[in-house]
Amino acid sequence: MFSRLAALAALVVVPALAPPAHAVDRLTLDDAFARVASVHPDLRLTPLRGQALSAELDTALQRPPLRAGVEIENAFGSGGYAALDGAELTLSLASVLERGGKREVRRAMAQSRIDALALERETARLDLLAEVARRYLAVAAAQRQRELADADIVQRRRTVAAARQRLDAGASPESVWLAAQAALARAELDRRRAEQSAVAARQHLAALWGQREPDFELATVDLLDLPHIADFDVLAATLERTPELLRFADQRRIGEARLQLARTQSHADVDWQFGVRALRESDDVALVAGASLPLGQARRARPEIRAAEAELAVLEVEREARGMSLYSTLVEAHGRYRVAQMEVVRLGEDVLPRLARAEAAAERAYRAGAISYLEWAQLQSERSALARQQLDTALEARRALIEIQRLTGEALVQPAGATQPGVSP
Repeated sequence: MFSRLAALAALVVVPALAPPAHAVDRLTLDDAFARVASVHPDLRLTPLRGQALSAELDTALQRPPLRAGVEIENAFGSGGYAALDGAELTLSLASVLERGGKREVRRAMAQSRIDALALERETARLDLLAEVARRYLAVAAAQRQRELADADIVQRRRTVAAARQRLDAGASPESVWLAAQAALARAELDRRRAEQSAVAARQHLAALWGQREPDFELATVDLLDLPHIADFDVLAATLERTPELLRFADQRRIGEARLQLARTQSHADVDWQFGVRALRESDDVALVAGASLPLGQARRARPEIRAAEAELAVLEVEREARGMSLYSTLVEAHGRYRVAQMEVVRLGEDVLPRLARAEAAAERAYRAGAISYLEWAQLQSERSALARQQLDTALEARRALIEIQRLTGEALVQPAGATQPGVSP
């Protein structure tokens, strides 16, 4: 059960080592998966549906019932038949002889529906786990945004202190100090917004396992550490094994069983009856037997056969359309991930380090009176904006990764040391 959970966990986050027993409860993505898998109603529905389908199978295996009958003739009439003296009593046993293998076809159709239940459960599980991963990612994103806001606050406080020093020295107007304070206030507002987003995201995640008051903190997560994934051709080959397409095979088996059942209706069932009759006039007993067969049954079965054949044809078209849709979605998600991964790497390796050095140099120059406050503030804002852009891009990549995992249901992370074009190992 948890093989797919572990694969999806490896794609979305890289949790830290388990904390000591006395530490705060650190929730990993695997923990979230386990909590949801144990209590979520969507996963508890399948066993109940299985019980209902099992009962339907038992019903399909039943043979036509035997019917016991009693028949009185020549009684309660007129003349010599006014009493029961001349009545004839017949005791009979009747049933239906099914032709065309109807019972076996019913069994095959009921069993096909039971077999299809496993894939339906797997599809529901993948969809649910993908939702868990998205909500877990939202919590991690809010926490990272709070960290970026903290770093921005520290940066802005240095600016306020430097502006105050220059104001006290008479080297800068009061407007510069006030502008620095306004930038600090905005950074503090961003932090409060991130804190509220984190609270809401934690509640949204905990709601999946029915918890009203979340009592956990996330394990340490590096959202910028994006894993390498397989090439597109490899992922596209796995689509044929995805539960969303495999379920069409089960539906086809059910449709074929339904078609076979419709064809068996062209074989008319035989109603038979066997019994004994008591002849009052001679006090004799005689056997009675009879059989009946409806006429025109083949003609009456043709509309149902055509309907079953049409349903099979529709199913083939639906599978083709669904396959094209999944392929298109995989193309888009894989492309988004690769582009976002490249951008995150380049921002982290090239752009942000240079901006950090430029901002440090600007601070020294401002304190020495070589540049204006606006030049330093512009570099600070650009550095903060690019850090948030890097985070947003990483989140976009991880959302695409979750979608790829949901589509393929496969572990996509390549072994350590693997490389891909355009991305440094």
